[in-house]
Amino acid sequence: MKQTETFSLADMEELLPDMDRSSIFRTLRLFAEHLLLHVIDDGTGIQKYCVCRCENGQHLNHIHFTCLRCGQTYCFEDYLIPVVDMPEGFIAQDTEYIVKGICAKCGSK
Repeated sequence: MKQTETFSLADMEELLPDMDRSSIFRTLRLFAEHLLLHVIDDGTGIQKYCVCRCENGQHLNHIHFTCLRCGQTYCFEDYLIPVVDMPEGFIAQDTEYIVKGICAKCGSK
């Protein structure tokens, strides 16, 4: 819950050196299933997570930003994914919105 930015399995391994990788992975997967974490596929090939800070059990889909220089993915919780009307017969179950570019840290270097 102390994580303020996105993190990966490898990040958790560094924070929890006494836990084995498979236990950490299973825990992350369980937390995601119970909507305690958002799972982010930012196109880097490394699955990332962010702590769900949604209220009242509503899993709000927010925008993520991935920096093409440093690889960090940021949660923009104040920017919600726009609603997309689906064609008849289609039911959307999950939406991801990844913006890729240069983050403020890398842009100021």
